[in-house]
Amino acid sequence: MRRTVTETDNLLFSTMTHNPQPLHLDAEAARASEFGQILVNGTFTFALMIGLSVGDTTLGTLVANLGYDKVVMPKPVFIGDTLRAQTEVVDLRPSRSRPEAGLVTFRHRMLNQREEVVCECLRTALLTRSGQAPA
Repeated sequence: MRRTVTETDNLLFSTMTHNPQPLHLDAEAARASEFGQILVNGTFTFALMIGLSVGDTTLGTLVANLGYDKVVMPKPVFIGDTLRAQTEVVDLRPSRSRPEAGLVTFRHRMLNQREEVVCECLRTALLTRSGQAPA
């Protein structure tokens, strides 16, 4: 699954989260920056990365997200970029307090249409174990 970022995505997310950064909202300020164009809000990029990963990782099995670590954004995202997420499991262990669940640590990466990594993180989630129905 891929998603092309629109101006509306960036505008709505920035205003919804009360982020007044001119680099996200002001075309003239953005043109005068080193990037020369509006930068997509980084927290939108992060949220989209997690959202794109759900279908392949936690859909129907998630008990709770426990944390996000080592979030990095090595390249900027611009309006019109087409993004996709990839995920690998880097750790898997049973829960000590919940025998019906286990902890999974995922490494998520968001790539643009040039195959550049634009966002990456580790996410730890508590998931129901095989054969167990989520509550």
